Amino acid sequence: MADYINIYGQDILAVASDPANPTQGQIWYNTTSNTLKGGGVTTVGAWATANNMNTARSDLAGAGTQTAGLGFGGQPGTGSTSVTEEYDGTNWATSPGSLNTARYYLAGCGTQTAALAFGGTSTAYTGATEEYNGATWTTSPGSLNTVRGFLAGTGTQTAALAFGGDVPPETGATEEYNGTSWATSPGSLNTARYSLAGCGTQTAGLAFGGTPPVTGATEEYDGSTWSSNPTGLNTARSNLAGAGSQTAALAFGGSTPTVTAATEEYNGATWTSSTSLSTARFQLGGAGTQASALAFGGDTPPVTGATEEFTITGTKNIKTITVS
Repeated sequence: MADYINIYGQDILAVASDPANPTQGQIWYNTTSNTLKGGGVTTVGAWATANNMNTARSDLAGAGTQTAGLGFGGQPGTGSTSVTEEYDGTNWATSPGSLNTARYYLAGCGTQTAALAFGGTSTAYTGATEEYNGATWTTSPGSLNTVRGFLAGTGTQTAALAFGGDVPPETGATEEYNGTSWATSPGSLNTARYSLAGCGTQTAGLAFGGTPPVTGATEEYDGSTWSSNPTGLNTARSNLAGAGSQTAALAFGGSTPTVTAATEEYNGATWTSSTSLSTARFQLGGAGTQASALAFGGDTPPVTGATEEFTITGTKNIKTITVS
C-alpha cells in the first residue's frame, strides 16, 4: 500500500479553504479556521426490496452472492421441499435440479454453481450431504458424522464447515468437509446451540446467535478451536441468517422470541446495529458479503418469498483532526 508521503509529499498542504473533493486519508491545514483537517468516508448500510422467490418458504438454506444467489430446501407452509432457485440480481429462476433429499432445517454454503447442502429433516434428522454444480444435485458418499438439524454452515463446496444444531439435545459439534467426507473437529462450540447462524471460511469461521436459551453469543473458529468473543450480538436471537466473513459479518432477522428485523454488522471485535430489514422474519436464508448481502424467504408469519438486498455505501466527508 502506498503511504502518505508518496501520495501527497512531505509537507501538509496549508490552504485558505477546504478542498472541494478531498480523497480519503488526505490531510491539510486550513489557515482560515486554523485547524488540521482530513478527508474521510461515512458508510451506511440499507436494505432494498427485490423480487420474491417463486416458492415462498421458511427454514431454507442459502449460498452464493447478492447477484448470484442460491436458495434450496425449506418448508412451504407444511411439509418439506427440494426446490432450488437461482437469483441473478433481479429475478429468481427455479432450477431444473432439485435436492435429492427434500428437507428443511438444513444448512448450506458455497456458490451458485458449486454449492453444498447438509443436515436437516423431513421426517427425521439426516446427515445427508449434496453437491450442486449449477444444474443438478449429486448425493455425496460422505454424510455428517453427527446427524442433526437446525445447524449452521459456511465455507466452500470442497472446504466446508458445519457446526451446532439439534441432535437432540443441542450440540456444539463441528465438522469439516473436504469435498468427499466429513471429519469431526476436535474443537466444539463453547456454547452448544441450535437455530444459529454462521459465515466465513473453514479456517476462519464465525458462529452467532441461537438457542436455548436465546443468545447473542459469538464465536470465532481458527481451523481447530472456537474462541468466544466477550461481545455478542446486541439483539440476542435465534433463527437468524448471516453473511460475510469472520472480520466483516452481517446478522439479520430472527426471533427474540418475537420476530425481528434487526440487522447488525461485525468488524471482527464488536457488533454494531445497522438498518433493519423491511420485512421482519425468522428462519430465513442469507448469502453474500457484509457490504453486499442477500436475505430471502422466512416466516413473518406466514411463510414468505420476500427478498431484500443489503448494500453499504460511502459518503465523503471532512473531519477536523484534534489531539487529546
